[in-house]
Amino acid sequence: MDFLVTIRIALRALAKNKLRAALTLLGIVIGIAAVTTMVSLGQSASQLVQNQLQGLGTNVLLVFPASNRSGGVRQSNVTTLRAGDADAIARECPSVLAASPMVFAGGPQVIYGNTNWKPRDMFGVGPDYLTVRNANLKSGDFFSEQDITSQARVCVIGQTIVVKLFQTSNPIGESIRIKNTPFRIIGVLEPRGADLVGNDQYNVVLVPYTTVQKRLQGSTFNDINAIMLSARSTTQMAQAEDEVRQLLYERHRIPPGDPADFEIQNSTQIASILGIITGTITLMLASIAGISLVVGGVGIMNIMLVSVTERTREIGIRMALGARSRDILRQFLTEAVLLSTIGGIIGVGLGIGASAGLTMIINSISSGAKWPVVISFPAAAIAMLFAGGVGVFFGFYPARRASKLDPIEALRYE
Repeated sequence: MDFLVTIRIALRALAKNKLRAALTLLGIVIGIAAVTTMVSLGQSASQLVQNQLQGLGTNVLLVFPASNRSGGVRQSNVTTLRAGDADAIARECPSVLAASPMVFAGGPQVIYGNTNWKPRDMFGVGPDYLTVRNANLKSGDFFSEQDITSQARVCVIGQTIVVKLFQTSNPIGESIRIKNTPFRIIGVLEPRGADLVGNDQYNVVLVPYTTVQKRLQGSTFNDINAIMLSARSTTQMAQAEDEVRQLLYERHRIPPGDPADFEIQNSTQIASILGIITGTITLMLASIAGISLVVGGVGIMNIMLVSVTERTREIGIRMALGARSRDILRQFLTEAVLLSTIGGIIGVGLGIGASAGLTMIINSISSGAKWPVVISFPAAAIAMLFAGGVGVFFGFYPARRASKLDPIEALRYE
């Protein structure tokens, strides 16, 4: 029997019971749409996490003083890092692109004229901070080595500070007061929006770290709270971490076997852990959604069994006219696959629309970072193939049962 003729007969048979065929399709449509939507949303969440980690900086490593532990309980950090450690890391570690000391200044109010605002963060940093963070300036300049050496009263502010204190006027060259100390604005950071939990990443004031130490904290020491550095590439992250660890062991004169007085956090490890979490959640959601495909397949089997019973006499006539068992098998198997394929096409279309729609709804109600619209076409293609497989698997038994009917008994069937 010609394949196109088989398709035509299958479509005609399905068209005889449109409502029944539509209800049978519903299970496949829901399953395919659910799988496509869940996988797409999972990949969107994964992409969001990756974007946020990229916003932290390029291949970032963070070095913190080690924490005291008492009875296994984590206590406060011990001051063990110096600005010279950051300089040595940038100078002596070949896999490190740049490094910047960091001194946390809390979030004191900043005042301009009669207006004040409390930034979320205030950091003392070095001249290479923008390189480490993979950040840019919207206008103005960043700190120079001369600003660090002279403990200059200059600052770079985020776009949120500009909006809150200066509205539409240009802040470059203006002075703000921090703890009654005037600071001249020399640059404005390029805005990046909110992070994962809705915090504004550029509601921040950056000051030379020496200025924070001497003028805001009144410290006579050269201690810093952390070192932020970036590796030259993602593939050199582990090598950079080893080089930094070895250098700090030597600089801090830590005997072999003794615990380090510093800790290194690797953003790649964080990204890997988050990737595993989002991937597991995506797989779990897709698996749950895939159950509806199995339910839809059972529906196809039931309907095909009913169809075989209803068309027993028709099968007998075909066999009497010369149709072979394999022709009958192919006919009913084609109908089952056709049902699942049509349902798959409709389900993929609905899944793509639902993915985009749900992403826009999430973005409209969320104050955090915006979810990217990700349509998983590979997932849609796999779901389509799975739908065809469901049609073959659940349609084979009814089709084989039809092909094994005795022609004489089929002709006698009422």
